[in-house]
Amino acid sequence: MNRVVKFIGSLVFFILSRLWSALCVVLKGKRRGTCVVLYYHAVLRQHRELFARQMDMLLRYSVPTSADRSEPLALGRRYAAVTFDDGYECILENALPELEKRRIPSTIFVVTEALGKFPFWLSDPSQPLRGERIMSLDQLRALPPDFATVGSHTLHHPKLTAMDGDDARRELAESRAWLRRVLNREVGLFSFPYGIHSPNLVQCCRDAGYGRVFTITPTLAFSGPNEFVTGRVSVEPTDWPLEFRLKLLGAYRWLPLAFSMKKRALSVWNGLGTALGRSRPTNPNSQDASVHSFASRAQSPPEKQN
Repeated sequence: MNRVVKFIGSLVFFILSRLWSALCVVLKGKRRGTCVVLYYHAVLRQHRELFARQMDMLLRYSVPTSADRSEPLALGRRYAAVTFDDGYECILENALPELEKRRIPSTIFVVTEALGKFPFWLSDPSQPLRGERIMSLDQLRALPPDFATVGSHTLHHPKLTAMDGDDARRELAESRAWLRRVLNREVGLFSFPYGIHSPNLVQCCRDAGYGRVFTITPTLAFSGPNEFVTGRVSVEPTDWPLEFRLKLLGAYRWLPLAFSMKKRALSVWNGLGTALGRSRPTNPNSQDASVHSFASRAQSPPEKQN
């Protein structure tokens, strides 16, 4: 699903959800509080002004909060939390000064074995962040604790679901233990590399002592007092202003349902194609050409999602 389709779908969803919210207010009184957790990777020098405008918009339409928030959301209030994955040095240079100026807290999820290095998990030479350095340990220690919470993003940024169970648990537990030791502060937050996770990995995070873990599923956050797995919305400093506003207001939360429905539809389509293929006559001369064409299309691999 490309960017324009997501944008248009989110705009339609936003309009419908606002109408529904207004109806609920009439029938039930105040609407419940909501929160969206945004996540960036980098803020390059040439994008600093764009990022600053986004943070101005965040203050205009929501109340900034921390990703480790534990208190309930106030009725009728809209909150937003800002997070960064990987720990790029450009975050220190371009994002944090703008955040501190506006008193907006943030959380930075770091890959502990990458500190002071380049992102070794980006193997494609065309990746724009391949030449961006990860912050050093000294820079990590110098982060202002009042505005920059440090979380873990594993030791090496692997695809955890592809690893042996013991190795995956080591990535989760040892990264947290190391950060606690070198920073001399509590580390209770974790974000999954690539957003890939499973129920078993979530349980491993609980066992490792994390208080909350983050995915890249664009859902509303902090909906319940015991929420452990929290979704986030991907943002870029180069997002269109209305695109960023829609993300900030939670309008992209329809996407998980859309992807789930697409997956189910493809499953039914492929199953129907397989059934038709099994029921084809053995004599090719008696086979209906249209049924053969339908079955062939149904059994072909689905188009890869963007």
